[in-house]
Amino acid sequence: MLTRGSNFNLQQFRREFSGLYVIPLQKMSKENTDTAAAAARVDKELDLSNAGRGVWLVKVPKYIANKWEKAPGNIEVGKLKISKQVGQKAQVSLTLSDAVINIDPAEEIPRDHRLDVSVVTKQTLGVFAHSVPASGAGSADPTPESEKLFMEGRIVQKLECRPYADNCYMKMKLESIRKASQPARQLKSLEKIVQTFKPVSDHKHNIEEKERKKAEGKKSRDDKNAVLDMLFNAFEKHQYYNIKDLVKITRQPISYLKEILKEVCDYNMKNPHKNMWELKKEYRHYKEDDKKDEDGKEGGMSDSDSD
Repeated sequence: MLTRGSNFNLQQFRREFSGLYVIPLQKMSKENTDTAAAAARVDKELDLSNAGRGVWLVKVPKYIANKWEKAPGNIEVGKLKISKQVGQKAQVSLTLSDAVINIDPAEEIPRDHRLDVSVVTKQTLGVFAHSVPASGAGSADPTPESEKLFMEGRIVQKLECRPYADNCYMKMKLESIRKASQPARQLKSLEKIVQTFKPVSDHKHNIEEKERKKAEGKKSRDDKNAVLDMLFNAFEKHQYYNIKDLVKITRQPISYLKEILKEVCDYNMKNPHKNMWELKKEYRHYKEDDKKDEDGKEGGMSDSDSD
């Protein structure tokens, strides 16, 4: 299909290869055929008149594919050149036409490319075309029976289009790297007030907390005896307290409270009640202590009776 020095016409390319699907024939299993047969579809005949024709599978860079997508169907998009010397592999090159280069002048792309050729040996690949006849004005959609399937040829070679590392290519890659490095979100200066959101000086929950503290007033030192009464009442309920709970109960400054606690309480430095306060022994009055005192008295009386 490709001849030496032949022009590559996009219109002919679209007519012959529009809607092509490249599939490995060796991977078609019985399950796929059974699934296709089970579906409610109309069987169509496959035109195999071009089954023996060899075709090329070419991979082109994305920027070339974008240019070809924008190009109209009646222009020449490029020229393939095949040069072969004795004892060497054939050299294939692609030169884009001026019409394709000038489609978007702001986007400069390389003109000349080389095509690396590799032979398909371990796979059987085919190119298939699916054509639907154009419906007339006012007519209904074409029926499935009118659709046609063609085998355009068997892929014999794979080619990968690569640009030459010239100044144009380096400039294009530098521009792509620069665009990719730009952050998706950018800062912008606002000339007018944005009405959708207005910042507040303070939030509602902070205002409520300040009002509550203001209503409670600043912690002031009460009389020492009154603080001791509150402490003794608290220790009648529980034996151990941490300093935060005692501050809440007495509502006294923490420095003043610690001075009083050091007089009547002991601070535990070991587990299991580490960092907790408890009354000193001379201020404790628990039921266990009462039982011990009673047992001690009974033991003393029994000793005196024995004497």
